[in-house]
Amino acid sequence: MAFAVIFLFIFLLHLPVLRLPYFWDEAGYYVPAARDILLGGSLIPHTTVSNAHPPLVMAWLAFWWKIVGYTPAVTRTAMLILAAFSLLGVFRLTERASNSRVAVSATLCTAVYPVFFAQSSLAQVDLVAAGFIFWGLSAYVEDDTFRTVLWFSLGAMAKETAILAPLSLAIWEFIGMAVGNDKLPRFWLAYGAVLEQRKYRSRVALRITTLTLPALPLALWYAYHYSRTGYVFGNPEFFRYNVAATLSPMRFLLALLMRIWQTVGYLHLWILTGATMIAMWMLPPLRDSEGDKETDRPRINLAVQMLFYVVVLTYVLAMAAIGGAVLARYMLPVVPLVIILCVSTLWRRVSFWRTAVVCAAVVFVAGWFLNPPYGFSPEDNLAYRDYILLHEDAETFLEARYPMAGVLTAWPASDELARPWLGYVLHPMRVVRIEDFSLEEVLSAADYRGNSDRSNFDRSNFVVALAFSTKYEPGPARWDRWRRWTQLKARFFGFHHDLPPAAVAQILGGHIVFSETRKGQWIAVIEMDRDGIQNAQTFPQRRTLGAATSASNDKNGF
Repeated sequence: MAFAVIFLFIFLLHLPVLRLPYFWDEAGYYVPAARDILLGGSLIPHTTVSNAHPPLVMAWLAFWWKIVGYTPAVTRTAMLILAAFSLLGVFRLTERASNSRVAVSATLCTAVYPVFFAQSSLAQVDLVAAGFIFWGLSAYVEDDTFRTVLWFSLGAMAKETAILAPLSLAIWEFIGMAVGNDKLPRFWLAYGAVLEQRKYRSRVALRITTLTLPALPLALWYAYHYSRTGYVFGNPEFFRYNVAATLSPMRFLLALLMRIWQTVGYLHLWILTGATMIAMWMLPPLRDSEGDKETDRPRINLAVQMLFYVVVLTYVLAMAAIGGAVLARYMLPVVPLVIILCVSTLWRRVSFWRTAVVCAAVVFVAGWFLNPPYGFSPEDNLAYRDYILLHEDAETFLEARYPMAGVLTAWPASDELARPWLGYVLHPMRVVRIEDFSLEEVLSAADYRGNSDRSNFDRSNFVVALAFSTKYEPGPARWDRWRRWTQLKARFFGFHHDLPPAAVAQILGGHIVFSETRKGQWIAVIEMDRDGIQNAQTFPQRRTLGAATSASNDKNGF
C-alpha cells in the first residue's frame, strides 16, 4: 500500500514530463545501451561505446519496451516505478531507525528534493543504485543476512559505485573487531549483542562476509565485459576521463569541497541542514509522557547513525577522487541519509517540527523551477525540461527547412539529429560535430569551412549550424573574476564559456534564422551565407576540426 501511494504521488507530479524526448546522458548512453538489449539481446552496447556500467537498469527498460512499447512515456514510467521503490526503501530504513512519523516526513522531503525529483523519471542509474543501498542498509540494521546480500548486490549491478556502501561498512566492522569487545564503544551494531569474545568475533566475521559478498556479481560482470571487449572498466577514454585524469591533489581538494556542498547545502538543502544545526546547538530534546514519567524523545541509535556517517564519508571522498564530471546525481545514495538525520533531529528537538519539515519541502519544490545563482547541471531540476523543449523546437525547424543539409553542432545535439529514435527528428541528418561553442572550437569550425585547400573539403559538409548553450551559466559571478579560479575550473572540470549565437554566426559567416531562450539556456539555427567561406577565411586559422563528418557521431555522456 505504501508503494502504491508513493508511486501515484510521484507519477502525478511527473505527468507533464513523461512524453519528453531523451536528455543528455539518456540519449548518449543509457537509452542506446538499453535499445541494444531490446533489439539484439546484447548486454554490451554496440551503438555507443561501452562504459562497463552493469546492465541491470538497461535490461529493466528493455523489458518494459518489449512488453508495452518503445516510447519515452514507457521509459519514464518504468523509471518512476524504480524511484517509488527507492523512496519505499527510504521509508523503511527511516522507520527502522526512528519512527513512522519521521519516516513519512523524510520520505516526502527526499521525493521533492530537486535532484531526486528530476532524476526520478530520467533513464539513468544513480537513483536506482541509491534505492538498493537504502534497502540494503535497512536489511543490515534488521540483521537480515540474505536480504542484505541481495539488495547490495542489486545495487552494485545497477551501478558499480554502489559497492562502496557495503565495502565501507565491512571496513567499519573490521575496525570494530580490531578495537576489541572489552573496549568496544556503542557505535557498532554488534556491541552488547554477545558477551563472549569468541562469539563476538564470529558474529562480526559473518557481518563482514555478508558485506563483501555483493562484490562477487560485480566481479563476474567485469570478467564478462573484459572477455567481450578487452577492457575491464570501460573504454580507455572513459577510464581516462573518470579516473586517470582526476588523480590530482588540487583537483581532489576542489572536488571535495564541491561534494561536501552537494551533500549538505546544494539546491536549498542548506535550509534543512542549517535548521538542524541550530536545533542541535540551541534546543534540548523534547520530553514525552510515558505513564507516570517523562522521557526525552529518542535519537537514532548511535550505531545506526555511524552506519550513515560511514557511507556518507565514503561517498564524499570517493566521488571527489573519481568521476570526470562532478555531478550532483552521484551523491544520491547519501543525500537522503542526511535528510533522515535532519528530520529525526527536528522531530526530537523542535516542537513545531512538522511546520519546519513542510517549509523545507516547499523550498525544495521551489527549487524545481528556480535556478540557483551559480552554475549547475540542468538535470538537477526542471531546467532539463527547458533544454528539451528548446531542442525540440529548433530541430523541428531545422529538419523542416534543411532536411538534406549538413549540420554543424555539438554533442548531444549531434546524436539527437542523427538518431531519430531519440525523439527529436523523423529522419537522420548529416552532422559535423565540434566539442562545444567556445571561441576555440568555433574558430576551428570556421577554419575547416574556409580552408579551400583541404583535400576532404566540401562546401556541403555543413551549410547550417545548430548552436546552443552546452552548460548553464547564470551570468558572471564575483568569483569568476579571479583568473586563477577560472583556470582551475578549465583545467580540472572542463569549464568553458559558450559564445553567444550572434558571435557564432559572425565567425562562421552566417546569419541567425531561428533562436529561442528559456531561463538562461538558448539555442539558435545559423544559415551559412553564400560568401560565408570568404568571411570565415578572415579569422585566424586554428587547429583542425575535432570531429569528422558522419551521420552518427557517438559520444559518451560523461
